[in-house]
Amino acid sequence: MALEITDANFEELVLKSDKPVLVDFWAEWCGPCRMVGPVVEELAKEYEGKAVIGKVNVDLNSNISANYGIRNIPTLLYFKNGELVDKQVGVVPKSALAAKLDAQM
Repeated sequence: MALEITDANFEELVLKSDKPVLVDFWAEWCGPCRMVGPVVEELAKEYEGKAVIGKVNVDLNSNISANYGIRNIPTLLYFKNGELVDKQVGVVPKSALAAKLDAQM
């Protein structure tokens, strides 16, 4: 299951991770987010132990969203060694998300 990432635990779970990290920025009211959500959950199961997969509710965690300039959702950010290395905005196939994650391995 994807981790719930918040303003409070972002540094610990994302920036200090020794594994690649995929963060899904979403909101309850966002239709496209509801399409991406299940795909993110599948990736969380498939990459368990190899990568950190988490979700940030933009309505509840405005600091992270502002820090990374999240203007459209869903936005998926990829981190490696605490650095932002890739980004995906909008709905794309699972294979595209997995390919970007695999590139960070």
